[in-house]
Amino acid sequence: MPKISFLPHKKIIPKGITIDAQEGETILNAALKNNIEIEHACEKSCACTTCHCIIKKGFSSLSKCSEKEEDTLDKAWKVEEKSRLTCQAKIGKKDIIVKIPYYSSNYVKE
Repeated sequence: MPKISFLPHKKIIPKGITIDAQEGETILNAALKNNIEIEHACEKSCACTTCHCIIKKGFSSLSKCSEKEEDTLDKAWKVEEKSRLTCQAKIGKKDIIVKIPYYSSNYVKE
């Protein structure tokens, strides 16, 4: 069973946490099942960037990024080469390490 390690985030998970995940499950669904409240304003429809994350380890183990996800990520704040949307990235066989950025673009709140 793959593990997801979330690096510390001052509001969501101040000490960081490692959780178990199911292969084929999205990072967001695994997080929510473990009471990690990652923002997801579009309700997992790949229409916003509030669930943007950066994969620090295990990027190649995730599902392939779709063209729609890539287009949506273009609108995210401080996108990096290994950025993904947690609502779209499905877990593979290997463990991953995830960083949740401190800021996101949430046009609903702004």
